[in-house]
Amino acid sequence: MARAFQLAGLLRLRQIEKEHAASDLAAANALRRDAGAQQARAIAALHNVSLETTDAASLFAVAAARASSRSMLADLAALTERAERDAAEAQVAFTAAKARSVGLEKLEGRHRAELVAHDLTVEQAALDEAATGAWVREREGSEG
Repeated sequence: MARAFQLAGLLRLRQIEKEHAASDLAAANALRRDAGAQQARAIAALHNVSLETTDAASLFAVAAARASSRSMLADLAALTERAERDAAEAQVAFTAAKARSVGLEKLEGRHRAELVAHDLTVEQAALDEAATGAWVREREGSEG
């Protein structure tokens, strides 16, 4: 029986792919959280802006600021949406990579269990042989 798991190279490749997918998922989740937090901070900051105007110039300034803020919030919303999609795609990729490696990991576990069982069988046979040999020698010595 072969001692080495014949699919060890493929298993290692699948594990590397799974680790890479997990890393991508962690990065995508971090970007998603950051984009959401940035959007929440921008909204909170806009709620704290004073809208009091005393003349036409300040009214124009507030209108320009609101238009700029609306544009910035739209950009942040798009960034957040993109980050959500990227995180979902990374989750799908991680799940697929994990599924590809699970079957090989189970095969490797079964292979190791078979090796242990084989080693135990060989050891038991050696012990049985030693015990039988000692018993035969003892009987031959008492008959002679």
